[in-house]
Amino acid sequence: MKIFKILNNNVAVILNEDGQEQIVMGRGICFKKRAGDEIPDDMIDKEFHLSTPEAHNKFRELIQDIPMEHISLGEEIIAEAKKRLERRLNDMIYISLIDHVHTSILRFLDGITVKNVLLWDIQKFYKDEYQIGLWALDLIEKQCKVRLPEDEAGFIALHLANAQMDEEVMHDMYEITKIMQELINIVKYYFHGLTEIFTATLKL
Repeated sequence: MKIFKILNNNVAVILNEDGQEQIVMGRGICFKKRAGDEIPDDMIDKEFHLSTPEAHNKFRELIQDIPMEHISLGEEIIAEAKKRLERRLNDMIYISLIDHVHTSILRFLDGITVKNVLLWDIQKFYKDEYQIGLWALDLIEKQCKVRLPEDEAGFIALHLANAQMDEEVMHDMYEITKIMQELINIVKYYFHGLTEIFTATLKL
């Protein structure tokens, strides 16, 4: 496979036989390489070809800043969901779920947890998706040594439920997820600022 564009050391864009962009991932596949160079097939761990240009472009933008381990986690959860649910999932799930898994781990490591007020309803109405969410928490703990709270199983279930909707609804959910993340960051930095003020006051 020839490199069309390098995204980072572990991710590249190639052109498939139909001339369409495809994203490939593997540890160090782009190290000391440039566009036009060959990537040995045995170095490629994952291949992504998303059906819509919007999903492809958003995914391409997203994975440049996310660790390879978190991308693999999200992809493995999606693969398990497809197998268990036996339903087609909208390609936007690759953006929304991988982004959610990544930010959830970072939030937890920063000591921030988000209460899922819909958890009871999710357990009742999305039983299959919720069970996949619980399985995902075990997978995250096994691979990242981080045990996320049960609320996160509910959030993962919601992403999977939303992925069974049409593309327009999925686009709206992706935008809502982005807004929620921005609000969480605002709260995080607000309380961080209050802590610094309180600490400075104690030193007076």
